[in-house]
Amino acid sequence: MPPPVEPVSIEAQLEIPRAPAGGPTAPRGVVRVRQRGAELIGSPLLNKSTAFTAQEREAFGLRGLLPPHVATIEEQVDLEVEHVRRKSDDLEQYIGLAALQDRNETLFYRLLVSNLAEFMPIVYTPTVGRACKEFSHIFRRPRGVWITPADVGRMEEILAGAAPHGIRLLVVTDNERILGLGDQGAGGMSIPVGKLALYTAGAGIYPSQTLPVSLDVGTDNPALLEDPLYLGYRAPRLRGQAYDDVLEAFVEAVGRVFPGAVVQWEDFKQHNALRVLERYRHRLPSFNDDVQGTGGVTLGGLLAARSARGGLAGERILFLGAGAAALGIGRMVKLQLASEGLPATEIRDSMAHMDSKGLIHDGREIADDQRPFSMSTERFAARGLDDASARDPVAVARAVRPTILIGTTGTPGTFSEELVREVARHDPEPIVLPLTNPGDKCEARPEQILTWTEGRALVASGSPFPPVELAGDGTRIIAQANNVFVFPGVGLAAIVAGAREITDEAFIVAARELASRVTPERLAEGGLYPPIEDLRAVSRAIAIAVVRHFRDTGYGRHLHDDDIEAAVDRAIWWPDYLPYEPV
Repeated sequence: MPPPVEPVSIEAQLEIPRAPAGGPTAPRGVVRVRQRGAELIGSPLLNKSTAFTAQEREAFGLRGLLPPHVATIEEQVDLEVEHVRRKSDDLEQYIGLAALQDRNETLFYRLLVSNLAEFMPIVYTPTVGRACKEFSHIFRRPRGVWITPADVGRMEEILAGAAPHGIRLLVVTDNERILGLGDQGAGGMSIPVGKLALYTAGAGIYPSQTLPVSLDVGTDNPALLEDPLYLGYRAPRLRGQAYDDVLEAFVEAVGRVFPGAVVQWEDFKQHNALRVLERYRHRLPSFNDDVQGTGGVTLGGLLAARSARGGLAGERILFLGAGAAALGIGRMVKLQLASEGLPATEIRDSMAHMDSKGLIHDGREIADDQRPFSMSTERFAARGLDDASARDPVAVARAVRPTILIGTTGTPGTFSEELVREVARHDPEPIVLPLTNPGDKCEARPEQILTWTEGRALVASGSPFPPVELAGDGTRIIAQANNVFVFPGVGLAAIVAGAREITDEAFIVAARELASRVTPERLAEGGLYPPIEDLRAVSRAIAIAVVRHFRDTGYGRHLHDDDIEAAVDRAIWWPDYLPYEPV
């Protein structure tokens, strides 16, 4: 059995340039490097390519291995942007950016940070969905680790071999519920890879301290199993105790090999998502982004939208979709309403959830996960509902009179014109959130929602959409309810605080901080979230607030108020080159 790998601070690995308050700063210090020549150019975290100085080229045996011009990182970014823009297909742009990441990580992240609005939809949603579906056919170079049922007895060895210098953050998927696409088998690895790229771009977590993990326990996707080029574990998806044994062995290995590391569970199907979260959240500092991250970012948008009203008391929410995302949002809303002083019965009555079988209520068969959000038999009858009307979203909307409509169905067109118009009858500024991504699977397009509500609705979507021109009423921003506004800051906070547990309340803190970053001017234009260009500043602010929360609640190390900002800033990497000298 290999010995545990002790966590190593960023500072101990590399004296990296910092970015106080999310902005660039000049490099400091000198990096001592052992690699030389082609080996140095082939190391993604150390490679500067044409930016190696004349002195470095001489010292490291690089003369003749590079063109003579010494470029700046800004010139390199301009050139790489030119390369990517020459590709007309989004998936080809994704492949091009992945190739850049594989050869020069500093340049990749500098390009991404400098062009977030343009390239985040390529690196992550919606393009990452195509990358997952075509993973085996676009595979170039492995990144991260794949764990299969055959590896149960060797997980510590695999993890230690993948990251000999220690890891502070893992994003882990079992590939079963990839975006709105379902079971993608080995292709689901593109999700942890993309999420960790956003951690680095959005919160400055150093790349070598992160590890994407695929728990490849098979697939029930027949197209993958029949594909002769499929790269994954070619077997039906593991279920029951055998599945649990893989999870348990993995968690045990992470605790031994990377003690204190933060684990983000990603794209597990509903029942497993909630079950795995509850089973392990007290053993590892861990969270599920589809549950708590989605809940936090959605709550942030709701709080921004209702900032003039002082909170969510008095709102009535209709959910179409009752999977992990909807239940995660419901959990966050319940906590927020409780903090506003509402009694439990009033909180329960403020929300109605519908799944594919209709309204969730105590008079029908429902999953245990859904029971806290089930409508009581008495309330069901008092609202004049019956078995037939409970299956009709419009009839349910007439009965519950929602002021907010949220969709997490994965089914395009679920928000009909009749439904949206019914919701709009109950509030002068109804909130309508079609959150399913990719965009071709969303419940309704933003321009449809604004047309059906005569421009009154406040709209945010799960995928990026362009602004909407309203006849005689200007342009409306369609902000994306993207979890990237929440999870990088919370993950950074957990690392800085040394959090022993990541609570739901931490995401409430993050949601409130996120809402506070939406300016009145932005809100007046329809934007429920800050511009994506503000992501680093938003992540920093959330990290500071959540570190303070961990300290105050006893879940993180004690830091004086005056030290928290500095501790967060010390953990934020700015992608820039430092001077090298040979060991």
